[in-house]
Amino acid sequence: MSETFTIGVDLGGTNLRIASYAHDLGLIDTIALPTLLAEGRDRVVRDIRDAVLGLAKNHYGDRRLAGIGVGAPGPLELPSGVLRNPPNLPGWDNFDLLEALEVALDRSIDIESDANLAALAEAHLGAGRTHGIDSLCVLTLGTGVGNGLIFNGKIWHGANGMGGEAGHIIVQDIDGAPCGCGGFGCLEQYASATALVRIARERMGSNVPSSAHDLYILALAGDPRATSVFHSLAHSLAIGLTALINTLNLPLYLIGGGVSEAWELFAPTLFRELRRRSYVYRITEPDPRAALTPSEPLFEKHKTHILLAELGSTAGLLGSCLLPYHALHAGHSLPVQTHQKQA
Repeated sequence: MSETFTIGVDLGGTNLRIASYAHDLGLIDTIALPTLLAEGRDRVVRDIRDAVLGLAKNHYGDRRLAGIGVGAPGPLELPSGVLRNPPNLPGWDNFDLLEALEVALDRSIDIESDANLAALAEAHLGAGRTHGIDSLCVLTLGTGVGNGLIFNGKIWHGANGMGGEAGHIIVQDIDGAPCGCGGFGCLEQYASATALVRIARERMGSNVPSSAHDLYILALAGDPRATSVFHSLAHSLAIGLTALINTLNLPLYLIGGGVSEAWELFAPTLFRELRRRSYVYRITEPDPRAALTPSEPLFEKHKTHILLAELGSTAGLLGSCLLPYHALHAGHSLPVQTHQKQA
């Protein structure tokens, strides 16, 4: 493995990141670009091609390129690699992204949903590795709500690659906010950064902050209306997590994405609601006195732990870099890097 490297692509609705990676070095070189959706799909594909080919020229000594992994917003049908009405890539419905990239690069690639790749990275390089857990669920609270599931070290795809769409669990009744998926009342409409700004606008009028981060700062300063938005987020997130916990009974659920920076604002309400709603959580709640830190062997593997994700904004990119190795090993345990080189 130390004689190879991979290239990962993290395709987002706003930003495009491409990186080279080796297990013994971590991320090596990283390229960040805007995703030029307004210029069409072909332009975005060309930008990916040019960045990948540029990194592929760097052999990093005599290392061999082991593969290229691509993460894209879902829903993504697998193994075909066709996008199905992705809310965060307007105009890309039924676009065969896998074929377009393989033609552009003139080689086979591996493709996955970005949320699955964030979960893959957390399992092998993040919280899963920290706590010795190979089955977990990740919820990323960003522009939307992404979800990835790892069972016994492997990505859970479902029948068509669309397993793990928990962002579209219904948390409000039919009168709930309309969602880009075509439904109403989805978790994504109540727990994403976009949703927080919308809810704040409804409660605060013209004085609403322009971003979820600004809303977080306002809530930290004690603004009661801003604080109430995060209580509402916790309520909706608890409903979604109750469905996941009661159905899956996994040992670890991770909360990531930009909204997770406000953890201290919504976590108390979240846990209170979970105790009230989920009998599985009540039965399996870990000892609140347990110090869940990497240095403490107090992680209770037969309990239900809900923690912050460890890898932050690099999770999806790291997952795309791991994907070729993961595909090669058919989901078996992957080697991990000994240190991380800063790009």
